[in-house]
Amino acid sequence: MTAYPAWTPASRAGIVPLHPYGFGTILGRSFVALRHNPRVLLGFALLVQTLAYVIVSVAVAAVAIATFARLDTLVEGTEEFDTVLVGSIALTGLAALVLGALAGGLSVLVQAVVVSEVASAVVAEKPTLRDAWRRVRPVFLRLIGYSLLILLAMAVVLALLGGIAVLLGLVLLPLGIVAGILFALGLIPLYLWLATKLFLVPSAMILEGVGIRRAIARSWVLTRRRFWPTFGVIVIISLAFGVVGQVISIPLGLLSGGISTIVAPTGASDPSALIAFVVIQLVGQVGILLVQCIAVVVQSTSAVLVYVDARMRVEGLDHDLFAYVDARDSGAQDLPDPYRVGAGRTWSPAPAWGPPAGAPGTPSGAAAWPAPPSPAGA
Repeated sequence: MTAYPAWTPASRAGIVPLHPYGFGTILGRSFVALRHNPRVLLGFALLVQTLAYVIVSVAVAAVAIATFARLDTLVEGTEEFDTVLVGSIALTGLAALVLGALAGGLSVLVQAVVVSEVASAVVAEKPTLRDAWRRVRPVFLRLIGYSLLILLAMAVVLALLGGIAVLLGLVLLPLGIVAGILFALGLIPLYLWLATKLFLVPSAMILEGVGIRRAIARSWVLTRRRFWPTFGVIVIISLAFGVVGQVISIPLGLLSGGISTIVAPTGASDPSALIAFVVIQLVGQVGILLVQCIAVVVQSTSAVLVYVDARMRVEGLDHDLFAYVDARDSGAQDLPDPYRVGAGRTWSPAPAWGPPAGAPGTPSGAAAWPAPPSPAGA
């Protein structure tokens, strides 16, 4: 008797098909992915961003109160008053800058967790927050270092160009103004080009476990033939959430002004007007914070999808993902990470195989049948 293999169900579908996909799929699935694991994606992002916002706001307010309170003991218009005022402004600004940078580190954590979770969602897995952090932890300090490197590079470029514009302005004011405008206009396309070329650096660092320099090289290579789709994703998502933020903030600003006018038409201070103003501002800040959280998740998701699509086209990642999913759903354990199996290889389709044309037993005009592509040197 012939023994037939046991029936096994079809492999689970991930958030994207396991083959190269187009610009519309990347853009659409970047928003849809929020529904796959909202607790890890949106819940964690909202918790961390809210915590960072509250800590920074309270700390900066405390520094401002502590530094500006001394002005009450001084006479306005004196040299000592002006000195303390300048020092208070400087200390408050420095505190806001430092605390903002620390809050940026928490934002990096959110992006890293999103990258890890979405990479699992591609192969139809729903990891816990602990599982996502396990993949991020070895490279988290590198991600922080990369973010600081980007901030330092931006500060150096702005300081250099700003210094040149100021020097030119000291020689001839109109020349300095024109130079500043030209520098500002020139930085826009430069920023967009570099942001596109470096868009995949965090994904490469997290999913491949490489260092900063290697991740930059990987992003540069993977976006070489996918520059315009990557650029389009960045611009569309940024514009979409920018518009949503304005849709929230502008009506609330008009509403707060209208309520103040209705409650206190003479401009006199009224506790009810102050309470209404504070409530509206809090509601607006909550809405903007939610939009920012969703924007971080969607943009990080789009980066992973661009990364996966680029590697499918350049390195045959789709075959590694197929093999991983089939083996996992067949019950295999301790499988290697499919994102690291063929990282950096050169993918070339295998030549057509089969009986040569005209061979005995081959019908006249029959063509050789193609085999699935395989990695070069595999």
